[in-house]
Amino acid sequence: MTAKKINITLNGYNLKIDPGTTILDAAKMNNINIPTLCYHKDLCVAGNCRVCVVEVAGQKRLSAACATPVEEGMEILTNSLKVRNSRKHIIELLLAEHNADCTKCYRNGNCELQELASEYKIMTQEFIELVPYKTYTIDMYSPSIIKDDSKCIRCQRCVRTCAELQGVNALTVSHKGDKMKITTFLEKPMNSVVCTNCGQCVNHCPTGALVEKNYIEEVWEAIANPDKHVVVQTAPAVRVGLGEELGFEPGSRTTGKMVAALKRLGFDSVLDTDFTADLTIVEEGTELLTRLKKALVDKDESVKLPMATSCSPGWIKFIEHMYPEYLGNLSTCKSPQQMFGALVKTYYAKARNLEPDKIVSVSIMPCTAKKFEASRPEMLDSGYRDVDYVLTTRELAIMIKQAGLNFMALEDAKFDRLMGESTGAGVIFGATGGVMEAALRTAYEIVTGRDVPFKNLEITPVRGMEGVRETSIKIENPKPEWAFLDGVELKCAVAHGLVNAKKVMDAIQSGQSDFHFVEIMACPGGCLGGGGQPIPTNPEIRQKRAQAIYAEDAAMPIRKSHENPEVQKLYRDFLKEPLGELSHRLLHTKYTRRERF
Repeated sequence: MTAKKINITLNGYNLKIDPGTTILDAAKMNNINIPTLCYHKDLCVAGNCRVCVVEVAGQKRLSAACATPVEEGMEILTNSLKVRNSRKHIIELLLAEHNADCTKCYRNGNCELQELASEYKIMTQEFIELVPYKTYTIDMYSPSIIKDDSKCIRCQRCVRTCAELQGVNALTVSHKGDKMKITTFLEKPMNSVVCTNCGQCVNHCPTGALVEKNYIEEVWEAIANPDKHVVVQTAPAVRVGLGEELGFEPGSRTTGKMVAALKRLGFDSVLDTDFTADLTIVEEGTELLTRLKKALVDKDESVKLPMATSCSPGWIKFIEHMYPEYLGNLSTCKSPQQMFGALVKTYYAKARNLEPDKIVSVSIMPCTAKKFEASRPEMLDSGYRDVDYVLTTRELAIMIKQAGLNFMALEDAKFDRLMGESTGAGVIFGATGGVMEAALRTAYEIVTGRDVPFKNLEITPVRGMEGVRETSIKIENPKPEWAFLDGVELKCAVAHGLVNAKKVMDAIQSGQSDFHFVEIMACPGGCLGGGGQPIPTNPEIRQKRAQAIYAEDAAMPIRKSHENPEVQKLYRDFLKEPLGELSHRLLHTKYTRRERF
């Protein structure tokens, strides 16, 4: 039964609104913009900043529109003189203790406070400039994230993000009044606490208080060095996010233009992380089947099930801190980024007759945690640092703008060969559930010789934006060598966002689940919602990016990882076999137990 509508008056217009609707949402539905700073669609309502105040007839104080539900007969003014003056003073007060060096700020041109100051024409400083009297600190120790307290407006979006979306609580509020600040446990640097480097705090920060550590100048210098051969790889989620920074609507597929832009920037070889996503599936699928055989046939009690994916570096650091007793459940496979880096300095170097120390390996990722992953001491198996520099989608967009390229007018180009060919299965790594779907497409066919029993290879139960999704596939009539799996129901779970990872891990820890295979991505929506993707990122934008990812998969001529001809060539010419000696040395790793505090 539909609830009875509520009658309100908004700026003199009579409206009927659903009960429970906030004034902010009611205004949006009627094409009225109310400014916000602490509000974000991903997060709970806080009402901290008060920029969204409105005037309600009969009330002495202005009300926060984001936190006030409409009531029968309510008369609301969103643009009265009292409201405008109040908002303007709030913005002025924020600017009074904000380091407003906007032209030198990384978020210049994409800062919500800067935008409001422009809209309300804050041209004079009515309040005392407090910045010179503050002892602000800048934390630059993390390889992924820079935290600049002088840019913080204490809206607490980062704190709520870390708690609500990720369940990590690396950031918190300390002190009160004018001494209030956003900090970490014992005010340690971010690289010394439980921070997973996921970058969701960066994506949700309205100013430049939290930004990725950028390596743009280092990459430009490498490109300009004639003694260096600069190779770039691009992750699947980048091609459905990059366009948002360069004139396209969210959900636009810009793969060809992205490749063309990278070639014009001067990279010596433009290759595809999707290639090693396919390679990951071959290695990881073989590892899963090997574990199942040891558990079901050999009755080896040392085998750790469920096996969990290891592609997401934010998830890896999370489990290192929070569930170190389950590190043995992780697939030993490196992420596609790191597999690619190891092969660039070995397989690619040999094929191109290059010295590995002359190669600069650059990756374009939707993720800030990839910067941390590339700096791990475990990632030197090629004899060199496997990935030298990691740029986010946002950083690549900056480089394209700096080069003066008209991105929208570029003619599509194709990836270079040798580690540049991929399949639809590699593409869907960019969406939550994609690794699981790609792995099942390959593992099921290896075992049965048939396609997975889903229309058009689309394993729909693992698709979607629910926090945790479960499915199972029954194996029937397998090949003789896999007869032990006949009738086995392969049980799988998918989670995205670390707060949902915690739910899955708690279920495993309590013995309430009997999964065989688990995929976990640190960021909401998976990589397409990563901490290095264009800002803003919200539920609607993530959905559009996901649709673009699946459209890219459907358009690919090959859609199963093990059918990638370049992966097959790699095994013939170099690796020999999945889980072989060379594969173990270059493509597999182990991780480290870390303290929570």
